[in-house]
Amino acid sequence: MKNVVRWCDWEGKGLEHCVCLEDNDGLTLEGVVVTTQEGLHGGHYRVRTDAAFRTREVRVDHVGGPSLHVAADGEGHWRDLIGDRALPELNGCLDVDIRMTPATNTLPIRRLKLKAEEISDIAVAYVPLPGQMAGDFLPRRVEQRYTHLTPDSRYRYEGLATGFTVELEVDAAGLVLDYPGVFRRVRTSGK
Repeated sequence: MKNVVRWCDWEGKGLEHCVCLEDNDGLTLEGVVVTTQEGLHGGHYRVRTDAAFRTREVRVDHVGGPSLHVAADGEGHWRDLIGDRALPELNGCLDVDIRMTPATNTLPIRRLKLKAEEISDIAVAYVPLPGQMAGDFLPRRVEQRYTHLTPDSRYRYEGLATGFTVELEVDAAGLVLDYPGVFRRVRTSGK
């Protein structure tokens, strides 16, 4: 199945084009983003999961800025493919959260398969914007919580360290419709 989604930032100044491909081997999210979040940024990302929606590979390239390429074994062990090193600080993370896109919220939503009113605390490999990094451009471990509010359509997302909370409406594929205050959906097509 193929879904094509576009989001703009909340003020309508940035734009993202995302293609979500799903087959028996898993899910691939690929997108191009031009954003005004915390400065002007342009970038490309590609995320691949296995059939259980566990993140297996992530590539993020910022135009004129840093790049990262990491892989995971599906059991929560990560490796920096550019620096050829293990990333033990990410042990136990099964999902990635890329700051410049709402597309990666789909990953824990699909993987967890929460029942209505069920809650799950997870650790994710968080990829910040370039200006939020000190040192190497690599994911860092972040604790999050997902609560399934309305069957197959509404979730509460919480950043446990930051106290940030938002309710997310999602479509049938688990892709965010609007991310209040951050992103708005502007176009969708499915094939």
